[in-house]
Amino acid sequence: MLYLPARVRVYLCTSPCDMRRSFDGLHALVTGVMQLDAFDGHLFVFANRRKDRVKLLYSDRDGFAVWAKRLEEGTYAMPFGKEAEPGHQITVQELGALLSGIDLSIAKRRKRYQRKCTEAA
Repeated sequence: MLYLPARVRVYLCTSPCDMRRSFDGLHALVTGVMQLDAFDGHLFVFANRRKDRVKLLYSDRDGFAVWAKRLEEGTYAMPFGKEAEPGHQITVQELGALLSGIDLSIAKRRKRYQRKCTEAA
């Protein structure tokens, strides 16, 4: 189970990534392809074409950090091919399920109350 602050968002890169990329290369994907600000403190998830490796990039208080995992067997159910949405947002719970091997495209979320956010002027 992952425990992250409520303000942290999780974004999936919906195109395969070269896993040789590290801090600078992943940061370039976030700003160039996903068109997001990597310094906002959110998590960015990348996977390779075979879907057996993932990397997470996030900005800490004083720099970037990269977390990586390689599966010895099996694959992750990454939703590749959504060209219209380069930075697909998921919840922290969905990230935990994805890393556990659950296919989010066939998983069904039960209805829950969600408080509406109001913008402060």
